Amino acid sequence: MSQHASLFTEYTVESAPADARRFMTATRNYLGYLPAGTARMAASPQLLDGFGKLTAIFDSSALDPVAREVVIMTVATRNGCHVCVAMHTARLTALGASPDLIAALRDGPLETLPDKRLEAIRAFAVRVLDTAGDVGDQALRDFLAHAYTSQNALEVVLGIGTYTMSTLANRLTGAPVDDQLAAFAWQPEAF
Repeated sequence: MSQHASLFTEYTVESAPADARRFMTATRNYLGYLPAGTARMAASPQLLDGFGKLTAIFDSSALDPVAREVVIMTVATRNGCHVCVAMHTARLTALGASPDLIAALRDGPLETLPDKRLEAIRAFAVRVLDTAGDVGDQALRDFLAHAYTSQNALEVVLGIGTYTMSTLANRLTGAPVDDQLAAFAWQPEAF
C-alpha cells in the first residue's frame, strides 16, 4: 500500500467534488458498491471522467472481452496494482475464463498463457510496453499471424494507456482491495 494513502480522501458520492459524482454514481449503480479506488480518484474529477470515457471506448473496440482483459491484466500485474488484479480476476471469472488462464495472467508476463491467441495479445502488449511502442516488424507480424489486425494492435495501445492510468492512480492513492473482491485478492511475490 502507498505511503501516501492517508493523503487521499475516500469520498462518498455525496462528499465528492460535484464533477466526480456522475461517474461515481454510475460506477456504484453498475457494480452495486463504490470501489475504494474510485472513491479516492474522485479527488480529480478529470481523472475519473477520462478513465470512464477511455474505458467505454476500449470496451467498444474490436477486441473480444477476454482479449481486452488479457491486456488489462498484463498492465495490472506489471504495475503491481492489487486492486486491478482482483477486480479483473473477478471480471475474467464472470466471463467464464478458465482457471488456468486466470492463474497464468495473475502470475505475470513471464508465464505463458494456455491459449495461443491470447498469448499472442499478451506477448504483444508486453512488447509494446517494453519498447515504448517500437515493437519491430517481427513482433507485429507475430501478433497479426494470430488473426489480429492492425486496428487491434492500436487497440492494445488504447488498453495500455487506459489501464496504466488506473493502475498508477490506485497505487498512488493506496486504494485497498474492496471486501467484495477479497476472494480475488492478489499477493504477488515480486511486490
